[in-house]
Amino acid sequence: MKRHLTHIAVTIAALSLVFAATALARRQVVHAGNLYLADDGGISPSALPRHESAPIVAHLRGEIGTVDGSHPPALRTVNLDIDRTIALNATGLPACRSSQIEARETAVARKVCRTAIVGSGEAEVDVAFPEQQPFTARGPIVLFNGGVRGGATLVLVHTYVAIPAPTAIVVVARITRIRRGPFGMHLLARIPRIAGGYGSVTRFQLTVGRRFAYRGRKMSYLTASCPTGRYTTKGQVLFSDGTTLGETHVFPCRPKG
Repeated sequence: MKRHLTHIAVTIAALSLVFAATALARRQVVHAGNLYLADDGGISPSALPRHESAPIVAHLRGEIGTVDGSHPPALRTVNLDIDRTIALNATGLPACRSSQIEARETAVARKVCRTAIVGSGEAEVDVAFPEQQPFTARGPIVLFNGGVRGGATLVLVHTYVAIPAPTAIVVVARITRIRRGPFGMHLLARIPRIAGGYGSVTRFQLTVGRRFAYRGRKMSYLTASCPTGRYTTKGQVLFSDGTTLGETHVFPCRPKG
């Protein structure tokens, strides 16, 4: 069964992990009782300068499920600290306002804010309404630059939900600069319910990256360097049943120069 259905939670989770992934990343799985979260992905190019930042594009594939195959709980909150060698820069990039893409289908939202798109992908959601057979639905996800406000870079996560009634949801992810050991960015997102709380993400893939020009200079939405041959992220994810998954993930990279 294929419908235009995505889950805001998967988009935020994907976004969080994408900023952490590298070109040589390997699949990692963390468990909490019956629940598990798996992620792998990469950053291209695979080799990066030791002491200078270079443009990158990030990719992610992820999965959320249960060991016994039952319907998984939905994501509620994501907190993630991101390695300081990875940077996000939206200066000069056209921004989109939430009001421009609310209550709009994906194709319309992309058209209205096409110059602010910074990522896209697809999600798979498991929906289990009471007294009905569970079903799987797939649909598009789009990320838009929301500009800088209050010291935070905003990412507007747009998803079109066709069940139980067609609607578009826009959630704002806040990314701030921090100085906390090896970490230089923090991502915070609070996730609303979908399909009355009966929808949960099971799989997702996402690509984030954008080249643009500002004042005659070539810019990149995401950049990274590789001084030590690895990146580190540390995060915590809260689910609707109260389960918390914490993870510290170390990814390799290839220094050059």
